[in-house]
Amino acid sequence: MLVRTWKKSLRLTLKRLASVRRAVKVAVIGIGHPLCGDDAVGVVVARVLRPLAQGQASLLIIDAGAAPENCTGTLRRFQPDLILMIDAAQMALPCGAIRWLDWHEITGVSASTHALPLSMFASYIIAELGCEIAMLGVQPDSTSLCPTLSPAIKQAACRLTGELAYRLRIERVPVRSSL
Repeated sequence: MLVRTWKKSLRLTLKRLASVRRAVKVAVIGIGHPLCGDDAVGVVVARVLRPLAQGQASLLIIDAGAAPENCTGTLRRFQPDLILMIDAAQMALPCGAIRWLDWHEITGVSASTHALPLSMFASYIIAELGCEIAMLGVQPDSTSLCPTLSPAIKQAACRLTGELAYRLRIERVPVRSSL
């Protein structure tokens, strides 16, 4: 099976959705524990993107921390066409590698600091909202107690933030020092 790059998967998914909907509504959910080193990658990306995306009606950026299930009400009100979850994921790849994961592939890849398995959260959201869900998984280096990201994960967070800002048409491009 040919594995597409995460950038190509993101581009093709947004293009496909745009071909059937006028304005594609995208929710980006940053997931992770901010005190567990590289597990915070999703939270860091969300915290950088959120102020840049303010005022864009078709875009919702959520810092869900370690409990994405707590944002279901916000998602229900927003009614997204696509939810992109960003989280550290144990994928047996080099540290800092980013991979697009279909929600069916999420089982067993999370860094497991979450109260509810992400596969269960995704199943619930799909049943409830009927939207598409994918995860951008980042292979962590360390998820031990530490308030900062490792250098490789900081670089991955910069790549993710830049590509998401570009593809989601966020006007202000994030500055590297924001991470």
